[in-house]
Amino acid sequence: VQLQASGGGLVQAGGSLRLSCAASGRTLNSYRMGWFRQAPGKEREFVAAFSKSGGNTYYADSVQSRFSISRDNAKSTMYLQMNSLKPEDTAVYYCAADSPPFAITSMIRSGSSYDYWGKGTLVTVSS
Repeated sequence: VQLQASGGGLVQAGGSLRLSCAASGRTLNSYRMGWFRQAPGKEREFVAAFSKSGGNTYYADSVQSRFSISRDNAKSTMYLQMNSLKPEDTAVYYCAADSPPFAITSMIRSGSSYDYWGKGTLVTVSS
């Protein structure tokens, strides 16, 4: 599967952005999907993900209640709605896909559990 993230940009603190991740090659429901980010000078970190069934969602504590992950299987697209953005949310955001056999649920926040990565999209939040 090929993944392409888009929707990044410059936004003021308190603003909102919606990122998209378009998948080509196979339908989204064949994968467990997630979002990660990497801020300048920092390691990549988990942001949000779906369970392998797609019925449950997981979030990093830092984005809980502000970010929301969703998907449209018919469009093979995953979204990350980001509200109440903070300067510390500034990062390159990546979408990722885990293919069968899926990693165990406890590993869902680990980037090493994902097999496919898209090119990132830069989100810059100004104070």
